[in-house]
Amino acid sequence: MTTVDLNSDLGEGFGRWTLGDDEAMLDVVSSANVACGFHAGDPASIRRTVALAAARGVAVGAHVGYRDLAGFGRRDIDVPSAELRADVVYQVGALQALAAAEGTRVTYVKPHGALYNRAAVDRRVADDVAAAVAAVDPSLVLLGLPGTLALAAAEAAGLPTAAEAFADRAYTPAGTLVPRSEPGAVLHDPDVVARRMLRLVTEGVVEAVDGSVVRVPADSVCVHGDTPGAVAMARRVRAAFDDAGVALAAFAPATPGA
Repeated sequence: MTTVDLNSDLGEGFGRWTLGDDEAMLDVVSSANVACGFHAGDPASIRRTVALAAARGVAVGAHVGYRDLAGFGRRDIDVPSAELRADVVYQVGALQALAAAEGTRVTYVKPHGALYNRAAVDRRVADDVAAAVAAVDPSLVLLGLPGTLALAAAEAAGLPTAAEAFADRAYTPAGTLVPRSEPGAVLHDPDVVARRMLRLVTEGVVEAVDGSVVRVPADSVCVHGDTPGAVAMARRVRAAFDDAGVALAAFAPATPGA
């Protein structure tokens, strides 16, 4: 039986503002990338998301980003290495404390937004993220795009890695994500997305924007929690997996062997 993880970016509200439906999404996914307060999230809302994940046996990952609440962490910022490493350590540590308070633990790290994109192509940033994660806990898995500098740096730092594909994003013929600034970068049809992801999981390929077929190895599939209709899309993707006999399992469960 084929097995895959389904993850989503969660805990991204702030104060009185709610973004996405964490509770509903956590009934669908197997891993939760939880905001750590820099691009979104406040202590109370983050803790609530962690508690909901723990109650459902969903793995918790630190979704670390640039210090950019106003831009939701999607603005590229040139942060010096010492500062960036400290920022990543700070975010992972904060989520570890909240997770411990809810009887679970952080098992992986996934950079967010602009930091994710920069670490994929900038070796200095990739090394900074990897070094910071390794300094906190070298058993933490780094989740990122396959074939990128982010995963190469993590492996060089001795970290376990996992590769992910994006359910709701379009791909270029080179296997990279179409920039959000371009038309059609974000996909919205749940049936189209479900068919694409089932093909990805069973055949290892995804159709690019020009109609060509791109090989994308993936241990996990991401549905962005802030995408309109995200919960319906995640449910459709999971239903397609279930119907095809694809089992859902976290790539980094809180309980080893789970």
